[in-house]
Amino acid sequence: MGKISLPKPVNLIIGILTGSSGLLTHIDKVLEEYFGPIDLRSDIIPFTFTNYYTEKMGTGIKRQFYSFERFIMPDEIAPIKVRTNALEEMITSSKKYPMKRSINIDPGYINESKLVLASTKDFSHRIYLRDGIYAEVTLNYHREGYETFPWTFPDYKTPDYQNFFLRVRETYVKKLKKR
Repeated sequence: MGKISLPKPVNLIIGILTGSSGLLTHIDKVLEEYFGPIDLRSDIIPFTFTNYYTEKMGTGIKRQFYSFERFIMPDEIAPIKVRTNALEEMITSSKKYPMKRSINIDPGYINESKLVLASTKDFSHRIYLRDGIYAEVTLNYHREGYETFPWTFPDYKTPDYQNFFLRVRETYVKKLKKR
């Protein structure tokens, strides 16, 4: 029989999608209020992988990822997703931004072996956590890089995304050793 033990803490990441450059310039301050200091930011990347968000967000959608200094425990990802959904609604309902949906905030985490994303949508490869939140392993770390799965979103397969996630993983491993 295996011995029950607690998992290691993980590194919170959040991906932002928005068609509003103005919103993208200050969302990091809002995220820091909720989740603490940001230790890494990706470049701003044009989101051209699907038209799924165009009707609600308009054109010129951009993506940026953030990595947070403070560790979380893996089971904290469900309440974090609930919180980011509430934050999305608050920003969109403020009417400060003209789109039907101003922003998409996607939390997840990175540890030594994988990148996990939280979702409100069930599917065959997702595991229910709690409070209407599911999780999926989106990328698997193996031999100095990330491997994808059939369900991995096309943008998560790109070098821009994966290079940022490798930087986050490297920073995470260094932070873990200092604990």
